[in-house]
Amino acid sequence: MTARAPADLAVRREGPVLRLAFDRPATLNAVTAPLLADLADLVEEAGADGDVRVVVLTGTGRAFSSGADLGAVAGEGGHPRPGPQTLIAANRVVRALTSVPQPVIAAVNGPAAGVGCSIALACDLVVAADSAYFLLPFTNIGLMPDGGASLVVPAAVGRARAMEMALVPERIPAGQAREWGLIHRAVPLAELDAVVDALAARLAAGAPKALAATKRAVNAATLHQLEASLEREHDGQLALFETADFAEGVAAFAVKRAPHYVGS
Repeated sequence: MTARAPADLAVRREGPVLRLAFDRPATLNAVTAPLLADLADLVEEAGADGDVRVVVLTGTGRAFSSGADLGAVAGEGGHPRPGPQTLIAANRVVRALTSVPQPVIAAVNGPAAGVGCSIALACDLVVAADSAYFLLPFTNIGLMPDGGASLVVPAAVGRARAMEMALVPERIPAGQAREWGLIHRAVPLAELDAVVDALAARLAAGAPKALAATKRAVNAATLHQLEASLEREHDGQLALFETADFAEGVAAFAVKRAPHYVGS
């Protein structure tokens, strides 16, 4: 594993368990392209390290991740419209999480929104604090779900609930997410670390080749369209970045007013 300490990510190795945490608490762990690129690097490196048996992903502070940092995205390359960098980096993270042989646990300690929600749900097992929630707010600002959410969510909860989450975005509390089958467990926040530690220890003591083969088989059966979905999201999102409705959505979000969409 690399010895470097990437900015905006907390990295800790505890024997066979690699723990990664979004570390921008002042922004509720909003993600940027460089942060996501570093995360993808670390997950990919873990996948090639036979001494890593489990990867745990969480957030520092009171959120898992609030999604893309819209201020940073809008400034990519100095252009007034966002470029593809954050989207490309997020897709790389999702590919890494779903393809590495080790089980990946998302310890969702608080809100998981936007691409933060997509990334959490791309993990193999999601354990959430009962005070956490999941939200796909993309259409609220004139965008579409990305980070693989257009496939991962319906694969978990079915078409009707996926449409509900995507078209009429509302917070899905952790308990409801568990009832829907969106996540593995919902537990009191005070118990989250202990529950995740116990799960990680159980997985780390398991037969790694059996766990890897199981993960590969389940993902092949349920996420075999992931590449096509990521490509559709990429192409659709880039087109939406250029719309007046997206500009209006971001402007309205910044001042906390209702947007006025005109369909252009």
